[in-house]
Amino acid sequence: MNPRQSPSRSLRVAVLCCTLVLAAAPATRAQSAAAVPLCRSLGSDLEAKVQGVFESLHPYDGCDETFAKCLARKPPHPVVLRLAEALCRQVKEGRSRSELERSLTRRAQSVLPLGKPATFSLDESMATGIAGAPITAVVYACARCPFCKVFVPELHRELVEGPLKGTVRLFFRPFPLKDHASSTEGGLAILAAARLGAFWPFLSKLYSDYDAFCPKLLPDWAAGLGLERAVFERYLGDPTLRDALVAAKQEGLRNKVEATPTLFLDGRKYLYDLTVVSVVDVLQELLERQTEHAAP
Repeated sequence: MNPRQSPSRSLRVAVLCCTLVLAAAPATRAQSAAAVPLCRSLGSDLEAKVQGVFESLHPYDGCDETFAKCLARKPPHPVVLRLAEALCRQVKEGRSRSELERSLTRRAQSVLPLGKPATFSLDESMATGIAGAPITAVVYACARCPFCKVFVPELHRELVEGPLKGTVRLFFRPFPLKDHASSTEGGLAILAAARLGAFWPFLSKLYSDYDAFCPKLLPDWAAGLGLERAVFERYLGDPTLRDALVAAKQEGLRNKVEATPTLFLDGRKYLYDLTVVSVVDVLQELLERQTEHAAP
């Protein structure tokens, strides 16, 4: 201690320094929310909620600390930024902290290579996207599922026309549900159209005219797409087609499919938010991971 400096003055200096540090800490922590573009548009109340989430939750990869500390790194890991954006989006939707934590866990289970991947007997006639694409996606769906009629065409369109074009190979697997009337007839019609090389056009017709569905109209719809009515009808009565539908359903059950649509990404069951926006975000994360692991 400086002999000319009194103890009381030293104490005042120490208290002042501590006060300055404590006053600066919240501002430093608050920078984590400001580092995420979507968070900056939420408004002060939601930004405060996001900040609390960032200070308590941890990303499942890219950094071992809290989101707040991970985002303070220069630069933050790309996975951390992507997950932070997703959390901000969910806060905007009104989700609670416990819901956010569960959602983050489900996303980790959908992305990380945990456990043995599911296996499939895939049919190239019911696929879209280039062969050898970096990611293989499989969707189990019912012809008479009201959610499928929205989700599957949107996902297909995103993968064919969106920024993910050429990066994902999507396979469709029919999974008729007993509580959906005429789901078996619809599933058989899908397989018949696939044998005639018109799977995706027919599925699009099936879902776009969902409310007008009637088993008797299926040959008319096929003919309207340029398929031979007689051949289509013959396939509908082919026992091997019914066997193929049963096999697809049994395969789904082995893979623990309980509802439709159910999505698998590179053999991992997708458990995260079942919206096209969220699926695309997860697919982009998977692509980034592949690029990172392939780097020398």
